[in-house]
Amino acid sequence: MSECKVCFRSCRIEEGKRGFCGVRMCRNGKIIPANYGRVTSVALDPVEKKPLRRFCPGKYVLSVGSYGCTLRCLFCQNHSISWSDEAMLYENAAQEYSPKDIADLAEKCISRGNIGAVFTYNEPLAGYEFVRDTAMEIKRRGMKNILVTSGNAQLWVLEELAPYIDAMNIDLKGFTERFYRDIAKGDLETVKRFISRAVQLCHVEITTLIIPGENDSEDEMRNISGWISELTDENANTIGRDIPLHISRFFPMYKMQDRPPTDVGLIYHLADIAREKLRYVYTGNC
Repeated sequence: MSECKVCFRSCRIEEGKRGFCGVRMCRNGKIIPANYGRVTSVALDPVEKKPLRRFCPGKYVLSVGSYGCTLRCLFCQNHSISWSDEAMLYENAAQEYSPKDIADLAEKCISRGNIGAVFTYNEPLAGYEFVRDTAMEIKRRGMKNILVTSGNAQLWVLEELAPYIDAMNIDLKGFTERFYRDIAKGDLETVKRFISRAVQLCHVEITTLIIPGENDSEDEMRNISGWISELTDENANTIGRDIPLHISRFFPMYKMQDRPPTDVGLIYHLADIAREKLRYVYTGNC
C-alpha cells in the first residue's frame, strides 16, 4: 500500500488499486498515473473559450484532455470523461499520445493561430506527470501552455509544473466549506492555497459557476471578490484587483438536472457586485 499526495485526500492505495480520482494507482509499490498519454479529446479552440480574456486574446490553443478527476461535482458537465463509470472505459478506448505527439500537433496548428496547448476537459492535475512532460516539450519549441484546473491539488504539484505554465483558469466553485464538502466533494482551503500561490507564478483568471440556491448570494460574491482583491505577488504587493473573474451561468446538468438555469439578471447583478472590488469581471453562458 502506498500513499498518493497529489490532493488533500492523501489516498492510501493498495497494490493494483486506484485512488479516489480513478487515475492514480499503485503499481510495484509506486503511485503512477494510469491515464498517462491517454487522450480522450483534442480540439483547436479560441483562447477565450477556456475562458481567458486577458491572455493572448484572438488566438487559438490546442485543447487536450484525458479522464479522471479529484472532485465529484454534482453539476459536472464533463462527468462522462471525468470520473463516472463511463470515464473508465476510456482507459482502453482513448488514443495514446506521447508528449512529442502533442507538441507536433500543436506546432502544425501554428499557421491557424495556435499558441500552444491547454490541458483541460477533465482534471489535468490528476495525471500531472503527462502535463509536465508535454508542457516541457511545448515550451522547448517556443509555444505556450495553459492549465484549466479546479486547483484541488497540493502546492508541490503546482511548483513542479510552474516553470512550464504560462496561464491558468482556476475554478473557485464557491466560498463555503459546505459547498465544497457537499456539492463538489472537495476542500476549499486547498483551492484557496493553490490560487494564492498560482497568481504569483503565472497569469491567472478565476471562474465561479453560479448555482441557484447554492452559491448565488450577494454575500458570497462579496466574499469571493473581496478575497481575490487581496491576493498578493511574491513581494507581498497586492495584485488581486487586476485578477479577472468569470461569473458563469449554471444550466441543469448531471445530478442537478432538477435545478433551474441561473437567472441571467442575477448573473449581471453579481458581476456588478464583484466589480466593487475587481477591475475585470466577465459574465459567461448568458
